[in-house]
Amino acid sequence: MNESATATLHRWEDLPREQLNDHIDRRLITGSNTMIAHIYLKKGGIVPLHSHHNEQITYVLEGALKFLLGEDQDVEVIVRSGEVLTIPPHLPHSAEALEDTLDVDVFNPPRQDWLDGTDAYLRGNG
Repeated sequence: MNESATATLHRWEDLPREQLNDHIDRRLITGSNTMIAHIYLKKGGIVPLHSHHNEQITYVLEGALKFLLGEDQDVEVIVRSGEVLTIPPHLPHSAEALEDTLDVDVFNPPRQDWLDGTDAYLRGNG
């Protein structure tokens, strides 16, 4: 056991809420190997087509998201409250909020572009 390691308690409501565009906000918690985020999407909000080397698990707490998967965006999956979508590394995907939605995204490893602000694909008009 690593005696110097410490646990940290986080409260979502105490964390800063970053506005990415008119339709999407988020809060982040990052550990050494994993990132978890609350993503707040207004109905009609769009996460544009992108891919990343991170494994992603999306758990919808409230609302619904329509994902389009693959290079041709030809696979549609609707994820509703209480459902979880696992997205493997490098799989192109986009999403649209079918209603006001709160989802939890988990990434391994943490998304460096989210940490350093180079996630321009999210910072458009949404």
